[in-house]
Amino acid sequence: MCGICGWCVAPSESRDFGSLTALAHSLAHRGPDDSGECVDAGQGVAFAHNRLEIIDPTPGGHQPMATEDGSLVLNYNGEIYNFRPLRRQLEALGHSFRSASDTEVLLRAWSQWGLGALDRIRGMFAFAIQERAHRRLVLARDPMGMKPLYWTSLPGGGGFVFASEVKAFLRLDGFRPRVNEHALRQYMTFGYTWDEQQTIFEGVYKLPPGHFMVVEEGMPRAPVRYFTPPPVTPVASEEPRIAELYEVLREVVAEHLIADVPVGLLLSGGLDSSLIAVLAERSQRITTLTLGFRDSAVDEREYGRIVARHAGSDHHELFVSADELFEDVGEAVWAIDDLFGDWGVVTTRALYRKAKELGLKVVLVGEGADELFGGYPQFERARSSRGPIDLRLFDLFRHYSGRRYGRGLGEFRSRMRSYLDQSGGDLVQALRLFETQDQLPNNYVMKVDKASMSLSIEARAPFLDRRIAELAYRLPTDLLVRDGENKVALRRMAERFDLLPREILDRPKHGAAIAASWMDSLPSFREMARAEVLRPDGWADRLGLRAAMTAYFDENRTGYRFPRAISIFRNTAWRLLLLNLWSRRYLGEDRT
Repeated sequence: MCGICGWCVAPSESRDFGSLTALAHSLAHRGPDDSGECVDAGQGVAFAHNRLEIIDPTPGGHQPMATEDGSLVLNYNGEIYNFRPLRRQLEALGHSFRSASDTEVLLRAWSQWGLGALDRIRGMFAFAIQERAHRRLVLARDPMGMKPLYWTSLPGGGGFVFASEVKAFLRLDGFRPRVNEHALRQYMTFGYTWDEQQTIFEGVYKLPPGHFMVVEEGMPRAPVRYFTPPPVTPVASEEPRIAELYEVLREVVAEHLIADVPVGLLLSGGLDSSLIAVLAERSQRITTLTLGFRDSAVDEREYGRIVARHAGSDHHELFVSADELFEDVGEAVWAIDDLFGDWGVVTTRALYRKAKELGLKVVLVGEGADELFGGYPQFERARSSRGPIDLRLFDLFRHYSGRRYGRGLGEFRSRMRSYLDQSGGDLVQALRLFETQDQLPNNYVMKVDKASMSLSIEARAPFLDRRIAELAYRLPTDLLVRDGENKVALRRMAERFDLLPREILDRPKHGAAIAASWMDSLPSFREMARAEVLRPDGWADRLGLRAAMTAYFDENRTGYRFPRAISIFRNTAWRLLLLNLWSRRYLGEDRT
């Protein structure tokens, strides 16, 4: 796991890449164990790398990594979980290895199969590989978007620059951070930018999940999709699917435990992380961590204890208050450079910090199961709702946005209609595509990456392995939600193979909007939020929201009555709070 950045210009351009070290330094938190640079002035390509040593923590895993003849140079962030069987295949084809790292397996796989390697590797990754013979750069990102990859083109022939985080670009001469107004509207409506390429910064783009992109002489071509979710396949009997899911998940979890450093697990006591904990303990003893909140009805520690006892893990608990988390707000906002509104960046940072204190460098997390297997209440509503499709889509829009209308409604409806076309009119399947293709990679998974890497911890999500995702996408709706039950396939698997205690299987899903509830109920949090949201030079005035926010904070109004647009004030207040804090860190006084 690492932080990567690089530069590509036309060879005729005069470029000394003097800012490369500064770019890399800004990402040192992603890889504090080792660093390296590689400059090819003749082809106009330069790489910088920060390494978090997880597999083969020796100089053999140093990056950037090149083949012996120098024809390929790799700058890679992530983990290839099936690197051992891939290595055996490559050795059988005549390749020899100098290290025990997954990085070298990726490098050799590319030399053997080129772009075809993308269909063979299973992992989380974002990488750039220089093909010197073709005088080009190829960038790629994993199918579910677990690792971020941003890029920008500098004015005046300054070239193409990429990095694991947008904050690296702040070190570039000629880069001026400005808000992307379209992305800002999406953020204020949904809490994140779900456009597959745009970011909150004007002129900064993200490589979409499951895509690669070719760059030649500093000029990027359009991204090309290499991964498409497979279609649903009907089942005559659910038993073979359940058995296959169990076998593949067991294999995937075992591979996610491979590391040359200690591995732990964030254990909420919910279905998803509990399944991972039990399967992990069948391979090796692990450390589990559970979080509880003072001044909140949410306390997962009791359920975490039940699972830890059942699995036999080395269990630890962390109990924090809102005031303790407030102290971390500034650094947490710095972590979310491509702005999104998931407060889990703050709360999970507390757990990652605890993991670090315990000597852990790797933690497994349960992200992805709700989106892939139908775990949210909106899946059940989509299954049971009736009436015209536009009315049903409006209900979903209101759920995600807290608004009744606005420009975002048209975008959302158009997106969902496209997914409906792909899903044969099945709203549950269309909603799953929205959750996994839009919300997950641009919001929830970015929370995992940015919160963990800000503290130099690698977070691994077994449910987001391509093998699990492909199995999930093929499941019919009855194995997602049925008769008021969610995540049917996972629950049937747990029951059939006797994986979990009944208390965990029967536990209802717990909401995680801890900080949003504090805004309503905790005076100290509400006072801080009010002062920030309503400050005279803040975004509430620019966006015409002062009246609404004053009504929320001073009159305790929860929303406007029909037909006005904003139905849930708390959503808007939360997004404005983070936007103001983010703006001061990233834009200074310039918000244009």
